[in-house]
Amino acid sequence: MASNTIKMVVKLHGTVASIAAIMNHPMETGFRKDPKTATIVPAHFIEEVVCTLNGTTILTALWSGAVSKHPYLSFHVQDAKAGDVVALQWRDNTGDTDAIETKIVG
Repeated sequence: MASNTIKMVVKLHGTVASIAAIMNHPMETGFRKDPKTATIVPAHFIEEVVCTLNGTTILTALWSGAVSKHPYLSFHVQDAKAGDVVALQWRDNTGDTDAIETKIVG
């Protein structure tokens, strides 16, 4: 499954998979003013990130506007093996979503 906003790398080290993802997202707090118009830039941020391994949720992150623009997330998962499927998806406060899926290579 391809993604327009997520780049994810999964590396296997024995039975531990390291997962790293960067999400292309503006992550606006709703407090910043546009320097040209002096109007408030509306809030637009990722609220939830879910990662699954073979369909089982291994991580759920609940975020807010306090997370930086183009957020980077990395973590490790034990008991992973070649052929397992890692999927990551996000949902933002406007209802937009994106997802990516990759198979672990040994």
